[in-house]
Amino acid sequence: MSDGPDRRATPGVEDAGRGYQITLAGHLDAHWSTWLAGLTLTHEEDGTTTLRGVVSDQAQLHGLLGRIRDLGVALISVIPLGPGSTDPIHPSSTDPIHPSTTEPTQE
Repeated sequence: MSDGPDRRATPGVEDAGRGYQITLAGHLDAHWSTWLAGLTLTHEEDGTTTLRGVVSDQAQLHGLLGRIRDLGVALISVIPLGPGSTDPIHPSSTDPIHPSTTEPTQE
C-alpha cells in the first residue's frame, strides 16, 4: 500500500513529455545528438553545450543522464522547460529547493 497519490499513467492517455534544457561542460560533436535522444545540440560561446528537447518521461530522462555520465562529460544543469515553451521555468519564491534570489521588501 502506498501513502502517496497513484502516479501511474492512465491507460489510453498519451503523455506528451516535458521539455528540458541540459547544459554540459565542453563542446560535444553534433553526431552525439542522435545518441542523446535526438535533442537539439548547441555550442555556446562560454565553452558549454546545451541540449534542448522533449523527453517522454522520467525513465527516458534518467537514461539520458546515464548516457551523459557514460560519456564522461561534466553535467552543469538540468532545467525543466515550461509547457509548450523553450523558456526555462523560473523558480518561485515558495520553492524550498530553489528559493528566490530577490530580497523581500519591507513595508
